[in-house]
Amino acid sequence: MKKQTFFFLSGIYLVLANLFASEVASAATPRQQSSYDLMTPENKAMQDDPSLNPAMFWVGDGDALWQQKLGSQNKSCSTCHGDVKKSMRGVAAQFPKVIKGKLQTLEGQINQCRASNQSSAPLAYESKDLLALTALIAFQSKGMPISVSETPANTAFLKKGRHSFNERMGQLNLSCAQCHEDRAGLKLGGSFIPQGHPNAYPIYRLEWQTLGSLQRRLRNCMSGVRAQQFEYGSPEMAQLELFLMWRARGLPMESPGVRP
Repeated sequence: MKKQTFFFLSGIYLVLANLFASEVASAATPRQQSSYDLMTPENKAMQDDPSLNPAMFWVGDGDALWQQKLGSQNKSCSTCHGDVKKSMRGVAAQFPKVIKGKLQTLEGQINQCRASNQSSAPLAYESKDLLALTALIAFQSKGMPISVSETPANTAFLKKGRHSFNERMGQLNLSCAQCHEDRAGLKLGGSFIPQGHPNAYPIYRLEWQTLGSLQRRLRNCMSGVRAQQFEYGSPEMAQLELFLMWRARGLPMESPGVRP
């Protein structure tokens, strides 16, 4: 009887140990969560309804720019790419990507196309036209999963982006990971700390009262920890964007999103 009791209790112990280990593993690797899930019902409704989402004004402007012929070659985006709804479907979910050996963000590729195919000057970062074209293209991937993966071509860039995400910086000596991984789900100043995924960019932020890019948001964070900001369009920005998109792989695109 004692021997049977020993085996019975041992079995219970193993079951409880396995359950505990499972709970610890689950806590260590929380599910991916878009910051959309942390918003109020009112803000969610604003993002979900195209008639309420302020970012759709930029999408409309982008549609007009898509048809606009420019430069000495008198070409528009549609001259090469045709119907944006077909040719750009899923494209934003794949950026940043390596093109001809260079890590290119979506904004960078738009400017590259302007220079090489339209003989036109690049658009300034955070300019209305660049945000409009980016929002238009990103909108064609809405609902599709982020499909950025590690490849032989982007491994070195991904490693540098991961380093930037985990490196302490600024006078406050904080890293991206300390907020958006270690403290994700907790509150700061009464608001939940999100996991920091980029799946809704460009976003209309109520605090900004305008549309803004992921790079603008990253620079805001760097400023918040009193760190030297990466320049718009810099290799460091592209590398960090790549890591964030890889980290968010599988999450559905929400572009253009709305955030508080």
